[in-house]
Amino acid sequence: MRLIVFCIVIVLPLGLIAQKIDNTSSYRNIENESYFRVHYDNDYFAATDENYTQGYSFEVVLPILVKNPINSIFYKPENSNFKFGISLEHIGYTPNDYVSESIQFGDRPFAAAIMIKNFMIAHHLEKQYRLSQSLSIGLIGPAAFGKEMQVEIHKATGNKIPRGWDNQIKNDIVLNYRIDYEKEIYQLNNRLTTSSNVTLQLGTLFTNASVGSNIALGVLHTKFNSSIYERKFQIYTYAHPMVSIIGYDATLQGGLLNKASPYTISSGNIKRFTAQFSYGLVIKTKTLYFEYYRSTITKEFKSGASAKWGGIRIGFTF
Repeated sequence: MRLIVFCIVIVLPLGLIAQKIDNTSSYRNIENESYFRVHYDNDYFAATDENYTQGYSFEVVLPILVKNPINSIFYKPENSNFKFGISLEHIGYTPNDYVSESIQFGDRPFAAAIMIKNFMIAHHLEKQYRLSQSLSIGLIGPAAFGKEMQVEIHKATGNKIPRGWDNQIKNDIVLNYRIDYEKEIYQLNNRLTTSSNVTLQLGTLFTNASVGSNIALGVLHTKFNSSIYERKFQIYTYAHPMVSIIGYDATLQGGLLNKASPYTISSGNIKRFTAQFSYGLVIKTKTLYFEYYRSTITKEFKSGASAKWGGIRIGFTF
């Protein structure tokens, strides 16, 4: 018990990363070469309706995706096991007063982005690290249909209708590269594992540099120490504290090419350091994956507020 407490105390202060949709962390690993997973975020889980209001992704991993030509740009470490995948991602943001048709000066602008993410996950068994890389291509702005999606959801659930989307960030290109390096620190008999990670994002949507860590505790199979053994049933909790250094955020500052957005957050109002904490529960069988989690993040611009949201992930192998 003292060892578990010690690990929690050591790991929690190390977190230095802030992401909305992240499917490549080791505690979200699916031990199969072929799987499909759907992910849905909503601030409804935290009883709020502002800032990061909704996000979803549809993710597929298949051996045949090794032939995806975009994989040629990724670094492929020797003596590693690889997974190749593709996902569709959508994220949306709103200010606190989403009902008003007026611009909410001092609050977050309306923004939505949709993108196709091509990714590769490399697992080096001997050195016990995990290297993930992705390239996202898409659009931010009205073309991402954030307005239509939120309006229809609010109609279906009987909530107030959002009327401020005409003031959203205007159309621009999303082209983003991301690389994650995760290294196991300690593991105990497939009951506890801790790891640290470094992340870099460069592009027109998000540019930031991050360092982080996580801890998972329960009945689990740590991917870092075996490429053969697969536990039929796993159940564990995890904690993932984070902080990021922010370079650019198009959901706040607008696109890099299109400067016609009616309202954006100025560079001087951006918080260059943010702290985020996520925790969750994962249940896995040999063919099914289920996760529920909650996240909170400090304010991302000086005149803004902190935000909370939750999410679920459901997947299956084939």
